[in-house]
Amino acid sequence: MKFKIFDLYGMEKIVVNDVGLKNVINLSPKLILKSSGRHSQKFGQAKMNIVERLINRIGVAGHRGKKHKIILGTATGKYSRNAKIVLGAFDIIKKKTEKNPVEVFVKAIENSAPRDEVTIIEYGGAKYPQAVDVSPFRRVNIALRHIVHGASEKAFGKKKNLIQSLAEEIISAYEGNQESFAVKKRIEAEKQADSAR
Repeated sequence: MKFKIFDLYGMEKIVVNDVGLKNVINLSPKLILKSSGRHSQKFGQAKMNIVERLINRIGVAGHRGKKHKIILGTATGKYSRNAKIVLGAFDIIKKKTEKNPVEVFVKAIENSAPRDEVTIIEYGGAKYPQAVDVSPFRRVNIALRHIVHGASEKAFGKKKNLIQSLAEEIISAYEGNQESFAVKKRIEAEKQADSAR
């Protein structure tokens, strides 16, 4: 018997096409995605299912960098509430695309994970930007963060709720559409890196 995520979505046919992300996107099928901090060691996130990482990320949906500017009432630290948001979004994705929503989500991560970014290097008292390659772990984390931020911005103070906006963000990132916040951020980061080479 093959497990399905929440007994709804199978994982066996999903393939990660991006070679760099193959080892860090975990698609191991589990009935309940709750590791309860079991993978808190270094590189432990590679053992955590990618959908669980999205559920955990929704708990801090509105935070921007070090400043906690926006905190959404719908997205809390409560796992069951965050899981309901993701399941609701996956349901909408399935109806709109008629594909496995986990497959759509994985492709959305691939499309919104930046390959290069800019860091500041200090040399002899002068600071200048330098383009660097992004590690696979960071690529996935940035993609997840931008997907959730894009969804929370579309839902904050609007009629749309977080479930609808998360579904829309994932679908537009899956299509590589520049209306997606995550895809737009990836293109911005790569352009900056190109100019800093």
